[in-house]
Amino acid sequence: MPAKPRKPWRAIVTGSDVRAESDHTSEAKAYALVRASLGDGSPADTARVEQWEDGCWRWLETVTADELRATQAAIRNINEK
Repeated sequence: MPAKPRKPWRAIVTGSDVRAESDHTSEAKAYALVRASLGDGSPADTARVEQWEDGCWRWLETVTADELRATQAAIRNINEK
C-alpha cells in the first residue's frame, strides 16, 4: 500500500483552458482554494475535492462555479436581512 501523503487533501480545478491540481494539509484549505478558483472572472468552472483514504485518493465532492456563486448569493441575502 502506498504511504499516506503529507498533504492528504486535494483540489483539482478544471475549465476550458485550465487544469490545476493542488494538495493541502486540511479540508478547509482545499475548499478555500475551490472558493478562490471558481470566483467571478475565473476561467475554471469545476473543482473536484479528494481525500487520501485507505491507500488511494477518494472522490469527496465536485463543485461547479454556478453552484458556488448561487450559494454565495444566498449567504449574502441572508446576511443582508
